[in-house]
Amino acid sequence: MKIAIIGASGRVGTRLTDEAVRRGHQVTAIARQASRLPARAGVTSKDVDATDSAALSAALAGHDVVISTARFVQLNAQQVTAAVRQAGVPRLLVVGGAGSLQVGPGVQLVDTPNFPDAYKAEALAGRDFLNALRGEPQIDWTFLSPSALFEPGERTGHFRIGKEDLLSDAAGKSWISMEDYAIAMLDEIETPAHSRQRFTVGY
Repeated sequence: MKIAIIGASGRVGTRLTDEAVRRGHQVTAIARQASRLPARAGVTSKDVDATDSAALSAALAGHDVVISTARFVQLNAQQVTAAVRQAGVPRLLVVGGAGSLQVGPGVQLVDTPNFPDAYKAEALAGRDFLNALRGEPQIDWTFLSPSALFEPGERTGHFRIGKEDLLSDAAGKSWISMEDYAIAMLDEIETPAHSRQRFTVGY
């Protein structure tokens, strides 16, 4: 497939690119300075400011799938979906956040007393993004939330899939490596199981 990755130069974007190339897909790496990425087979880099809707839609045209890894405080749902619709791309997958996952009946992680202030603006913007997608009438979207701790690590291929609730391991730790997250995202692209849904991944 032809996959466009918005924010391909970031920590998650580079791992998604690696996983897509590993599986033989053609990737268009989109970022403000994507041309600084190392040249590699299967990857075309495009320097694009994603907040420029016309430039973004032009870069997305001709792809089968778009993955957005952009920070929610920098690029909102309307900006992304407008560009995807304009480009005529049928599928949008979004690197979500953990803040909007439930930790109890009717309680989301971002609303708990100990949620770090440093991450709250991004988490709230992520919740807004998800809510906007749920009202999206045209695009086949999927929003994949990581677990609470989301850092570079190992590619193990062993993880659990959930829906709306925060996943934690037997010790109570909620975490997923960016490498295993990328596996879950590419699995969803190749074998769609969460059309117009949010799901989550964790150990």
